[in-house]
Amino acid sequence: MNPFQQMIVLQAEAVATVAHSAIGQKRRYTDEPYINHPRAVVELVKQAKDVDHEMIAAAWLHDVLEDTHITHEQIHDWFGPGIYKMVADLTNCPLELGNRQARFEINRDRLAISSPRVKTIKVCDLIHNTSSIVEHDPKFAKLYLKEKRELLEVALREADLCLWAQAYGMVQ
Repeated sequence: MNPFQQMIVLQAEAVATVAHSAIGQKRRYTDEPYINHPRAVVELVKQAKDVDHEMIAAAWLHDVLEDTHITHEQIHDWFGPGIYKMVADLTNCPLELGNRQARFEINRDRLAISSPRVKTIKVCDLIHNTSSIVEHDPKFAKLYLKEKRELLEVALREADLCLWAQAYGMVQ
């Protein structure tokens, strides 16, 4: 990465860190600072064959729109249309749009037409979340694993192959 690209990644890390900590967000099950989750997703994304600085920045920011007070406009203004599009595609639809099944279908269908870069970030998010859910909430994990298996099979096939295979092995 050149210095400008490194600056973008550092800005994304800073925004995610401040945004999640400003609301006191913690990881479910472990109560650790929430920023540890985006950090873990970033480390997984860095393993992708065709990773670039925009993917790393979007991985830092992947939960800020749904979880914090950061707006779509702010992400667009601060990071430009490319990173904004990835973050928006990674953002789950609001609870008001229906029950769990309806929201799953909306999110699945959006991800199905997203770029392979977005799909790779989503696979990394899935890998990190799956290990935590399986360990700490086996009852919920049954539904979660079924949903994520469908997501991988239907919507995320164009993700980085090695990361996709790792995720698919976890949901079996």
